[in-house]
Amino acid sequence: MLAADNTARLCGRCHRDQRDQLRTPPAELRNEFFETPEFRAAFESQHIGKVFKAYRSHPRHLRLFGKPLNQELLGRWLGLSQAQVSKLENGKAEQNLETLRNYARILHLPRHLLWFDFPGQTRLLRAVEASREKDSLIAHTGMDTLELLQRVRASAINPATIDALNITIDQLCCEYSHADARALVATAKQWLGKMTELLNGRLTLAQHRDVLNDAGMLALLVGCLEYDLGNTRAAEATRHMAMKLGEESGDSAIVAWAHEMLAWFHLTAGRYAAMIPAAEAGVLAAPSQSVAVQLYGQQAKAYARMGQAEEAHQALESGRALLDKLPYPERPEHHFVVDPDKWDFYAMDTYRIVGEDQLAERNANEVIRRSVNPEGESVSPMRNAEAQLTLAVIAARRGDIDEAAALGVPALQHDRWSRPSLLLVAGELEDELDNYGADAGADFREMFGDVKRAR
Repeated sequence: MLAADNTARLCGRCHRDQRDQLRTPPAELRNEFFETPEFRAAFESQHIGKVFKAYRSHPRHLRLFGKPLNQELLGRWLGLSQAQVSKLENGKAEQNLETLRNYARILHLPRHLLWFDFPGQTRLLRAVEASREKDSLIAHTGMDTLELLQRVRASAINPATIDALNITIDQLCCEYSHADARALVATAKQWLGKMTELLNGRLTLAQHRDVLNDAGMLALLVGCLEYDLGNTRAAEATRHMAMKLGEESGDSAIVAWAHEMLAWFHLTAGRYAAMIPAAEAGVLAAPSQSVAVQLYGQQAKAYARMGQAEEAHQALESGRALLDKLPYPERPEHHFVVDPDKWDFYAMDTYRIVGEDQLAERNANEVIRRSVNPEGESVSPMRNAEAQLTLAVIAARRGDIDEAAALGVPALQHDRWSRPSLLLVAGELEDELDNYGADAGADFREMFGDVKRAR
């Protein structure tokens, strides 16, 4: 009977290993990834199927999976069946431009190597793509920030002004993951004040709803930043404001994100039982939107911390199933859409807590690699820090105390962090080090003590 139980457990683990393969393509791969003879020939052939083959057989995937990336997993990333991937790889070259662009976006193919253009962009202009994207406010609306502010002050609201406001707020939300929290929250509060002034002015019904939505999104952003900075009372008040704005405008996504914030507050404060109903309320508010994916991920973390491993895996399954149905986001770096890469981050956290160290380590290494863009700039320092702490916890469990401390110290030295979340995960490493005595990992303990005392 014992042998049968062990066999069933091993089979379940094997099934989970297959099930828990990385759910999204690696983000923003360095250009060196594509500098292989196979990729060079594939791009020169102008055949997307050959690019798929070069992608699947890349040495990186051999190291990660022990074998080439299979057509089934690639198909999941692209929203295709295994048979459709096979047909694309072995059949005639795909000619539909929008389809090609979509594949390129999902796999983060470098645009300077592609044989087709994107809207408003020729191959001659691709070298300056990044700088142009930073100037999206002017590029998309013909209106710079100063003019936008002048229009807002004068209540000169027209469709162009609304579009410019949307772009500005989207950009602020995209800067959440890496910008200085104090500077960003100050800017977001200024814009939130402008939105409040507009709501007191004369607007059409449609304009009033649009401004309410913008104000709700800004309130969500401000609340998250306030919580990151440790100002929990202000964060809860701002979250409540966002909830009311979402209810007034009828935007279910804003309402659901406000529930998600409460779930996050409960989770990082150790109120795991309270976190579950908060997450369920958010899923109920927007069951088919990307916020529900994140809420399932938060539930998985809470269940794992309560010692309910099976429920944690079920929550991951629910989130993963919904994620597979959703289109790939146009701006995955936006804080209030589910970045597909974020799923591996949530899974990493869950695996670490339930003790599935091999899966946690694999995901942590992938999160760290994705946290740096092709230019070597840190784009996700908070995820990077928690991934480093995950590797440190795993090292401590192996008995490698020096390695655990060496990994844990730099995780506390990032310029951008979420204080409650960092304290929660770093506390797990401290607990692991306690198993080896009060002096184990002294450097990490000293720095962590400074972080806990700091305000």
